[in-house]
Amino acid sequence: MSLFITSDGGLTTAGYVLCVVCILVLMTALLFIRKNTGSSGGREASGRRSADTRRLTVCAMCVALAAVTSMIKVFELPLGGSITLCSMLMIVLPGWIYGLSTGLLCGLVYGILQFVLGPYVLTLPQVLFDYVFAFSVMGLSGLFCRMKNGLIPAYLVAVIGRWIMATIAGLIWVSLGMTIVDGWSPVPYSMAYNGSYIGAEAAVTLAILMVPSVRRGLERIKAQALCS
Repeated sequence: MSLFITSDGGLTTAGYVLCVVCILVLMTALLFIRKNTGSSGGREASGRRSADTRRLTVCAMCVALAAVTSMIKVFELPLGGSITLCSMLMIVLPGWIYGLSTGLLCGLVYGILQFVLGPYVLTLPQVLFDYVFAFSVMGLSGLFCRMKNGLIPAYLVAVIGRWIMATIAGLIWVSLGMTIVDGWSPVPYSMAYNGSYIGAEAAVTLAILMVPSVRRGLERIKAQALCS
């Protein structure tokens, strides 16, 4: 681990290189996620390649927007966690548009990117639940990709998934003595602490999604992303 992790819990140069390589490999894998349509002619194959390229572009844009909006922090808690400018919505969109496999993969890419932007390593389980699982699970939005008016349920399930993973990560921090529970039991403390910032951002985002023009705009974006 010392090859990739510094003594203060950050990343070495080799660690950054490894993370970037993982992101590039995972984004490239998006080109190979497709349904089995059997044999096809040249025109159909060309259209499929075009659709794959469009999917890669849309997913890359969503991940980039999620990273940028995550840096716009409305409020930041002292022990970690912040209310951002709807960054969770951005990483929910790939799954909602393209389905579960794409959503999970984009969530994983975003989790690794968050680790690159703000690495902090205590133990391997802490890294997994703080970065990898916490954002990969937001790809569960893909379960609702075929549902009419499925964006709000997709967002809710994704956010609940992230809250569960963040709660487990919080328990790991408590077990390592990294947080002060002030008379709370560890589980309620972690649930409440992580629910405070995740729930607040979710409430604001859901209020925005309740605006009909916003939902219609996102539905048009989805239609354009899926057009062949």
